[in-house]
Amino acid sequence: MERPAFHTTRRKFLQGTTVGAAFMATIVPRNVLGMGEEPPSETVGAALIGCGGRGGGTFSALGKGARRLADCDVKFKSIADDKKIYTDYRKVLERKDIDIVVVATHPGWHALISIAAMEAGKDVLCEKPLCRFIAEGRAMADAEKRFGRIFQIGTYGRFGGNRKIRKIFDSGLLKQCDTVLIQRGGVKVKEWSGMVEYNVTPVPDSLDWDMYCGPAPLRPFNRHRVGGTHRGYWDYEGGGLADMKHHQLDGPAYTYARDKTAPVEVIPYAPPMHPEACMVWGWVELKYADGFTLVFASNEWGPPYDRLNEKNTSESDLLNMLSAEDRKKLDQMPDPPKLLSFLEAVKTRQPAGGNAEVSHRVATCYHLANIAMRCGRPIKFDPVKEEIIGDEEANRLVYQPMRAPWRL
Repeated sequence: MERPAFHTTRRKFLQGTTVGAAFMATIVPRNVLGMGEEPPSETVGAALIGCGGRGGGTFSALGKGARRLADCDVKFKSIADDKKIYTDYRKVLERKDIDIVVVATHPGWHALISIAAMEAGKDVLCEKPLCRFIAEGRAMADAEKRFGRIFQIGTYGRFGGNRKIRKIFDSGLLKQCDTVLIQRGGVKVKEWSGMVEYNVTPVPDSLDWDMYCGPAPLRPFNRHRVGGTHRGYWDYEGGGLADMKHHQLDGPAYTYARDKTAPVEVIPYAPPMHPEACMVWGWVELKYADGFTLVFASNEWGPPYDRLNEKNTSESDLLNMLSAEDRKKLDQMPDPPKLLSFLEAVKTRQPAGGNAEVSHRVATCYHLANIAMRCGRPIKFDPVKEEIIGDEEANRLVYQPMRAPWRL
């Protein structure tokens, strides 16, 4: 299990960021971010907010085109100088020499920091998952448009999506679709489950625990709530489903144009959920208005999923649903536009491939799945109003309260 490095010296901090960047740079292809060799006059000033876990890797994907001018983390109380090293992201956002902000905190902070950064005139590269609940995602997408900034989620599956299938869905010729797409396993359900009982321990001197919790409730401190294991608590994330599903779903969401809308019905199969700790689950079916069905099967609890069989997922399957006349119309239509990498978008001021709007639609899927499992029943969702229909308890999880003074 990942553990936070609370006792950090300046020397260890600076050494760690260099080594971490060198290692993690190999994970995301530089061309996806749009970074090659850049002369000093074309580099941009950037800051990393959230320097543990995935932070160094997310930032290093920017390559040599970004100068790392500031690092901010709530565990830097003992080394912060408010020049290079910070504990309060708001001070970072005041700097005029920072153009890009990389957000790699726990997801409970993603929305507030990203929105504040865009309002401050910064472009944002944000780790997945996008946010902690659905209304945060909508607020992020609206802020991206309102402030005219560039946003990219820190996963890139859509850049390898099937553009031929995307074209079929974009054409508007396929009115109804009985496709069933099943995603099995790979969501670390047991690994990222929370503890229902734990000892209360002293907060390390170097950690600002109040700021770590931020908009979440101020719980008694335990190390299992920080570092990678924070994923097991609803206060900060949504278990292995929220942690891994944006990776898994980003490509298919692009391919099958599920990033244009949201499911209308969600059916869960899971044991009763704990109010604080994320737990194991079996499967979830998400059904769309056009007949498309998406299934998440954990393969970690209960019998194997067997209610539906995967079908009509290939290009040929989908073309066969069109008439000969419609296939001719499809051939005459333009191909989907090329998705822009993050820094291509920064330079051209056009939306990035993984912009906040499409990322919000992807995130809505795993948030709805978690809501249905937490409530223990099927739910119906209005993709336009972005509200759960006829279930006030479930709908309260769409827009969750924040601890004062934090608010969207």
